[in-house]
Amino acid sequence: MILYKKFADLLVKNNKTAYQVAKETGIAQSVLSDWKTGRSKPKFDKLLILAKYFGVSVEYFAEDDKKGD
Repeated sequence: MILYKKFADLLVKNNKTAYQVAKETGIAQSVLSDWKTGRSKPKFDKLLILAKYFGVSVEYFAEDDKKGD
């Protein structure tokens, strides 16, 4: 799942854990886990919270990076 990979990349870049993000954003850890496993997809409001938290655009999560990085 590209979206979770982008989230995971942001965790590494910002030296954060999913637990820290959950505590600091109010997004439940179980929700993040469901995204990781593909059980659910993030709703726009949660993506907005994450985008603000990490200082990226919401579009960052939607972009398909087939350009190869």
